[in-house]
Amino acid sequence: MDSFDFKTAKWCFATRRIDPNLARGLCHDLSMTMPGDLILGRVMSIGNHRRIQLPTGRPSMLYAGDLVVLPCGARYAPDQFEGLAELDTAGSDMLAGGGCIGRMVQRNERIKPPTRIQPLGRITSQNGMVLNTGDFALSAHATPAKIPVICVVGTSMNSGKTTATAALAHGLKQAGWKTAVLKGTGTGAFGDYNAYVDAGASYVADFTDAGMVTTYLEPLPRIIAGIDTLLGEAETRGCDIAVMELADGVFQQETAALLADPEARTRFSKYLFACADAVAAAGGVAELARNGIRPIALTGMLSCSPMAVDEAQAATGIQVLTKGQLLDPAYANTLAARTGVRRAPQAA
Repeated sequence: MDSFDFKTAKWCFATRRIDPNLARGLCHDLSMTMPGDLILGRVMSIGNHRRIQLPTGRPSMLYAGDLVVLPCGARYAPDQFEGLAELDTAGSDMLAGGGCIGRMVQRNERIKPPTRIQPLGRITSQNGMVLNTGDFALSAHATPAKIPVICVVGTSMNSGKTTATAALAHGLKQAGWKTAVLKGTGTGAFGDYNAYVDAGASYVADFTDAGMVTTYLEPLPRIIAGIDTLLGEAETRGCDIAVMELADGVFQQETAALLADPEARTRFSKYLFACADAVAAAGGVAELARNGIRPIALTGMLSCSPMAVDEAQAATGIQVLTKGQLLDPAYANTLAARTGVRRAPQAA
């Protein structure tokens, strides 16, 4: 057994389903590391990520020499890094503040190089088994969920998807809906999760609750199974409707695969599309149309400019909704009705 006190390490947000008391030892052989394996590491140098997101939902400043617990994983974030779930004992890269360690492949030139972590080993339980996020996932549900789902997609990172998702969730809550807010794809982080909680959602979960620290490079069937797990849990908890955000943009590998797959699309009742300007709106709507998808509304950064709103509506024939409108219970009810449900059960 190793002499590390695992509870003194800074455990990241993506490990929040795992009890630190289960950590008893280390496997120093990293050659068999799998995505989701928990890695005990020591901070070598501070780069882009100066803080780690803790399971409590607060950021903790990092210092050289800190012990951290991060799951191994890949990442795809055009505004930050692309990285793979690969480790090097000489030093690996912190790919996300919410918890993801791997090997950076490329980065956005506007950000610093990644914070460097020396992997000390894979964390093991008392019986010597490596702890992996997949072993602590929510249980799968036997039958597909029937809950109506409004899926929020966008052109890219920072197009306004999370703001729209949270605003709609709050509007639905105010209209009397018991609303689940879920994130189906992405990399584990508490920013979006906290925004959903703050909006007053009745149930909040993301792909990490389905056992994946990240969905990048995960097989499509596993991602779909994770979405089914989240929707099934929301339905079991009595939610009437779900709003689900998909990460990044419609060209991102996993998002594109979900939208192109007819069977995967059966999970989603209707779509909101977030984008930054009218050209993005026209291009995005055209791209979605290739898969037989027509959004019920446009939203996102675009909605901040009345002139851009006019241009987008003229180009696409689709209404643009502002954050204020999504927050309005009347508008939220109208969007819910488009899924086939006529009114909030609580208001019946």
